[in-house]
Amino acid sequence: MLWGVSLCVISFVFLMLVSMTCMYLGVSFLLQEYTLFVEWEVVSLQGTSVVMTLLLDWMSLMFMSLVLLISSLVIFYSEEYMGGDFNINRFILLVLAFVMSMMLLIISPNLISILLGWDGLGLVSYCLVIYYQNVKSYNAGMLTALSNRIGDVALLMAIAWMMNFGGFNYVFYLESMKFSPEMEIIGWLVVLAAMTKSAQIPFSAWLPAAMAAPTPVSALVHSSTLVTAGVYLLIRFSPLLEGSYSCKMLMLISGLTMFMAGLGANFEYDLKKIIALSTLSQLGLMMCILSMGLAKLAYFHLLAHALFKALLFMCAGAVIHNMKDSQDIRNMGSLVTQMPYTVGCLSVANLALCGMPFLAGFYSKDLILEVVSMSSVSLLIFALYFVSTGLTVCYTARLIYYSLSGSPNLSGCHPMNDESYFMFTGMTGLMVMSILGGSMLAWWLFPAPSMICLPLSLKTLAISVSVFGAWMGYSMAEFGMGMRVKSLNHVGLVTFMGSMWFMPMLFTLGVSKLPLSLSYKLISTGDQGWSETLGGQGIYQSLMSGSQITQDLHKSDLKIYSLGFVMWFSTLLILLMIM
Repeated sequence: MLWGVSLCVISFVFLMLVSMTCMYLGVSFLLQEYTLFVEWEVVSLQGTSVVMTLLLDWMSLMFMSLVLLISSLVIFYSEEYMGGDFNINRFILLVLAFVMSMMLLIISPNLISILLGWDGLGLVSYCLVIYYQNVKSYNAGMLTALSNRIGDVALLMAIAWMMNFGGFNYVFYLESMKFSPEMEIIGWLVVLAAMTKSAQIPFSAWLPAAMAAPTPVSALVHSSTLVTAGVYLLIRFSPLLEGSYSCKMLMLISGLTMFMAGLGANFEYDLKKIIALSTLSQLGLMMCILSMGLAKLAYFHLLAHALFKALLFMCAGAVIHNMKDSQDIRNMGSLVTQMPYTVGCLSVANLALCGMPFLAGFYSKDLILEVVSMSSVSLLIFALYFVSTGLTVCYTARLIYYSLSGSPNLSGCHPMNDESYFMFTGMTGLMVMSILGGSMLAWWLFPAPSMICLPLSLKTLAISVSVFGAWMGYSMAEFGMGMRVKSLNHVGLVTFMGSMWFMPMLFTLGVSKLPLSLSYKLISTGDQGWSETLGGQGIYQSLMSGSQITQDLHKSDLKIYSLGFVMWFSTLLILLMIM
């Protein structure tokens, strides 16, 4: 166990130092507009080179810095959260492998090395989702792995199409080959791969299912690693996608994902699943703004979102840990009196998610909504942006109501406290970043403030939608706590909205039921049916029945022997007479 403690601390210190170095280099590269491109030719085959490439620019360095910062704090937090686990060393090594795969993906401008990082994320995420070895975790892991395999296949096909250009470094071809049919196909394949990794409709079912993983893994996966890989890849490919049909399709799908996840979170009672659906909603927001051609703004929200979402999961983990592994928010109530520091951090993260002024989420979300108000988007997309923002505040207000106010719903002798040094340290670091990170990133990425001139109605629309959403969330929570619906008329609608539009059922049972039933019929009529009847089993039955008759005839019965002798003798006489 001592080695486990030292492994956590060593990993924390190392990752933190590398994170600080990357942040310093990233800001320096940003100010100097400097990019470092490193190439190593591994093998050359018939005019096509396989090259290991590293792209170090301000975007990759700042993202790496943030991923390493969150990873270091999550590993430090895991020291206490996973303290009861005998295999904590294996857990930490898996997390480190996960982070290394993400690093490889971030600094690769080459589709071959991107695939290595991409597949590394998929493989290690499967190992982490099934970490608690039970049937539910196994099913969630299979759903996660198989959903992501679709994206892996799309990326492999994109690599095959890159053969047309004689190299795999896509950065060389984004502008020059933008209008070629091959590059358009590659754009479609990359969009498909990003949609699977970032869980857009119809691949959304795996993201809430991945909550079977330990909470520190959820904090890492849902903030800055696995689910953001698709968004980051599209940010890199954004010059290719601008104005294409794939971009328009992505805008509609991501807008619907944002709305669907926000709606579903308002009907969910599992604390971790509410935060997972919140992640899905924010991913939809990033994809939607990215498909409008605003890649830098999507990148800004990606970084800001990572900070408060990791904090949100850490606080949720602390609450679950203290509530003896209960994740139902209906079992909470008045936690602020028993866990004031944890609930304070939770409220900061929730307010940052809502876009409370001067917290991390405000700088990116408010800017996104104002830019959308200025853009010439359709009424449907405009409505999806603002309704989804209202739904975000709605489920956040509901969550704050259940955790802060109300009467305690656990037994009076239930021990709950805030005495957790390692967990506190991780949460405190991210709370500071959730408060200060948004303004720092805004000053670095947008040094010259943009002048956005809007009429009063549009300028105040975001705050109006947020206030209305908060009122709705509080009212829903009060209604749910105070009384129960006696009529079953609306159960179907509530089930539809609360189950992600039946997506988990449609894309598990819906996909597998027909092939499984057909294969059962084929095997029962073919391999186990006629082929058995006409083959081995049929011959076996014939031989068995024949031998049974022979055996019956050869029983020691004098009548049978006499009759046999008479028939044999008669036949012999007839033959002799004929001859």
